[in-house]
Amino acid sequence: MPFPFPWMDFLSSTPNSGSPKTVISGYTMFNKLIPTNKQFFELFEKSSALLEQGAETLVQAVGNPDRFHEYALKLERLEHDGDSLTHEILILLDKSFITPIDREDIYELVQALDDCLDAIESVTERMQLYRLSVPTEPMKQLASLIRQQTIQIHVMLPLIPGFKYERVIPYCKEINRLENVADKVARDALGELFLGATDPIQVMKWKDIYEYLEMATDKCEDVAGIVERIVLKHG
Repeated sequence: MPFPFPWMDFLSSTPNSGSPKTVISGYTMFNKLIPTNKQFFELFEKSSALLEQGAETLVQAVGNPDRFHEYALKLERLEHDGDSLTHEILILLDKSFITPIDREDIYELVQALDDCLDAIESVTERMQLYRLSVPTEPMKQLASLIRQQTIQIHVMLPLIPGFKYERVIPYCKEINRLENVADKVARDALGELFLGATDPIQVMKWKDIYEYLEMATDKCEDVAGIVERIVLKHG
């Protein structure tokens, strides 16, 4: 029975190698160690789908203050699902003998996706912790920008296996542009906050919220940078 790699020829010299069952069993064992490209890429897509759902849930939360707690719980569940998926990918990475792209790139990409969702969930978590019940207009704008970034990420990730830079780079540029817009919104919001507020405790609370929103946009940009590097390296 032919093997896909020369180094697997040793199977033919193992005890009882004359038995077809033994040879097939050995071949199957090595096949399990070598996941198809689709395994990692499909899991990346699942992770980006969770991220997009998380961003959409944040937009719904800030747009419906009376149902904020409901959406915050939903976002918490999505974040837990994201953590489980991240662990699944890392376990697969640990057990894989050969990977479709460099191991460090897989690790960095999955961690960046997880960091994005963590930052989004931290916004609603702190809103409840600080007893902030009325989202501000800048908060709504930032949530919308994050959602737009995650949509771009979700569309971009399935393009990785093709390793076509010209197909991926428009999404990377748009994610970067949205991050720049978010930076300005966050800076203006902080400026207004320090200029007009009289309660220092409230200032500290909202400053923290804006920083987590800006962190989420930064993490989305990190994802774009990692994807761009992967495609350049393997294209």
